[in-house]
Amino acid sequence: MLKIVLVPIHRAGWPFIAMFAVATVGMWLVTPPLSFIGLVLTLWCTYFFRNPDRMTPVRDGLVISPADGVVQMIAEAIPPEELGMGTEPRTRVAVFMNVFNVHVNRAPVSGTITAVKYHPGKFFNASLDKASEFNERMSLKIAMDDGTEIAFVQIAGLVARRILCFVSESDIIRAGERFGLIRFGSRVDIYLPKGVFPLVSVGQTTVGGETVIADMQASESPRAAEAR
Repeated sequence: MLKIVLVPIHRAGWPFIAMFAVATVGMWLVTPPLSFIGLVLTLWCTYFFRNPDRMTPVRDGLVISPADGVVQMIAEAIPPEELGMGTEPRTRVAVFMNVFNVHVNRAPVSGTITAVKYHPGKFFNASLDKASEFNERMSLKIAMDDGTEIAFVQIAGLVARRILCFVSESDIIRAGERFGLIRFGSRVDIYLPKGVFPLVSVGQTTVGGETVIADMQASESPRAAEAR
């Protein structure tokens, strides 16, 4: 029970938690009844920046979800041009995070970071398809040991105003390791290699660092799912 309640908080959240806490104290000194609102917001901010450990599957070939959230869409799309991966469409799996999800992002595969490219943009609702093209984003590419390249993109949302990325080009990272964070609502896209089909479906809930998005060693066709 303590592990469920006492979840570690990401260091990027402490300044925001402190500001909410100070504002709550100020409300209590001026208008005590309003301090309840401040307390709720402080608790929510603490909850937002939680940073739990995850149990990541480690078998070769697995592509792990980089984010908590819901699979918003699965479609063929061209990777961001700044990554230099050509114009051939790949299967893109978009995971949408609401303001109650864990927002710490994790590497989908193990390998070497070969590109980290920031692209300024707008702040449309991250659940819209056009967000992948027009919104502020941080595009990353990993080269695996066998040369396979995986692209994944942090996309700012309607209320998100800061994408944090903790890795640089030439860094070596393992699947499931933390690489970034997006503040207050957002989305992460994963571009799968050609011929690799997702093992998740639209509407499915994912757990960052744990849910298997695809298996590059499998020959299984795309999975179907239905609400029950």
